Amino acid sequence: MAIVIPFSASLRAPLASSPPLLRIANLAAATCARRLRCYGGGTAVQLQRQQEGKNRLGSPELVALEYAGLNLPHKLSEELGHVRTRQHVNPLSSSFSMPAQAPNWDEVLEDPTLPLMVDIGCGSGRFLMWLAKANPTGNYLGLEIRQKVWHEHLGLLLAHSAMTLILAKRAECWAKELALKNIHFLFANATVSFKHIISTYPGPLVLVSILCPDPHFKKKHQKRRVVQKPLVDSILDSLAPGGKVFIQSDVLDVAVDMRNLFDERYDLLQHVDSIDPTISCDVDGWLLKNPMGIRTEREIHAEFEGANIYRRLYQKKLA
Repeated sequence: MAIVIPFSASLRAPLASSPPLLRIANLAAATCARRLRCYGGGTAVQLQRQQEGKNRLGSPELVALEYAGLNLPHKLSEELGHVRTRQHVNPLSSSFSMPAQAPNWDEVLEDPTLPLMVDIGCGSGRFLMWLAKANPTGNYLGLEIRQKVWHEHLGLLLAHSAMTLILAKRAECWAKELALKNIHFLFANATVSFKHIISTYPGPLVLVSILCPDPHFKKKHQKRRVVQKPLVDSILDSLAPGGKVFIQSDVLDVAVDMRNLFDERYDLLQHVDSIDPTISCDVDGWLLKNPMGIRTEREIHAEFEGANIYRRLYQKKLA
């Protein structure tokens, strides 16, 4: 299993392959056509107007473009409405204190002996599905804690169990639509469930990602942040030698907190630029590029708003 997937040409997927992207393209073309009728034609003017149409795309359209290669069914997204990607929950609440039940791996994965990647805080699951589709020789597990999601289309606050959680429901439907047999999603509090779940997995754990987790900005709430020493210890106890941990955030304070906790485990971890000098970091030690080949939805939204993304990639020592 390739632990770090090379940069891909996912943005070069044909627009015609996805219904929502057809609407985006048609809207941009219609806008350009109207402007050309008003101001006059010409190749240079037409190209300029087309570029203006592209620049006017919002972050949801950019997310659709990023994941065009998945050809996800758009109808389910419309039925479920918009789901907030940053909705804080309190992982210290008593309702999240019991470990989630580990799945029967033989039932949820075609080959549970394959190397496993776990994405903590998987959200809609598109990021993980893209990786699962690109790499069928590995398995992928998404863990998501958010039990309450705002269904703006209906204007209702819906509380769901693990089986009816909107994010998990949509992710599972998408995975089935794509006929992916190497991916599974669980509603779980990673802090109390990670080690319990992974200890039952038959194959090796080779990659853990924690990408743009809830920041919990207020100082009194920062103890709710997902990356705390117990989770770091659980990850490192479960990770195979040579396995990797990828963390990133668009909030510097959160990124520094995560970095400090993983840097403290220099007895077991080393940052990848100390292993491979060709990997580029800035002067502060943050990776300059996303090594996964695809951006998360939160990452796309943050960059659209002009935010920086702070990334670190660690490898567990072989001995």
